[in-house]
Amino acid sequence: LISSATKSLRMETEILEKKLQDAQMKLAEKDGDKEKEIQSLKRLISELEFQLTMEKSNNESFLDKLRKEIKHKSDELEQLTQEKTQLIHSLSQVQEENSLLQDTVRRECEERFELTAALGRAREQVLELRRLSGTLP
Repeated sequence: LISSATKSLRMETEILEKKLQDAQMKLAEKDGDKEKEIQSLKRLISELEFQLTMEKSNNESFLDKLRKEIKHKSDELEQLTQEKTQLIHSLSQVQEENSLLQDTVRRECEERFELTAALGRAREQVLELRRLSGTLP
């Protein structure tokens, strides 16, 4: 009976040891798979971090270019605004001068018209005097 129980326990122990070995092998395989997955994820993280760094660098470079372009356009706009102001001022002066010249031309035309009229009257008087002097001794 003892021998049979011992034999039974040995067989059960062997079965349990085999199950333990199988479980340990499966656990080792799972650990290996997990380690491979961890290494794969670490590589992926490194790649993604590198891509992120490159994207940040590209974005910063792009932003720097945009800032420079905005500054350049702002400077151009300021210069054009100053030129516009100067042109408006010059236009105002030219308009004022034009108005003054038109007024001067108008007065000179009026004066010329008056002189022409006076000359016409003077001619008539001279002709009248000639006619009258021709009848007088």
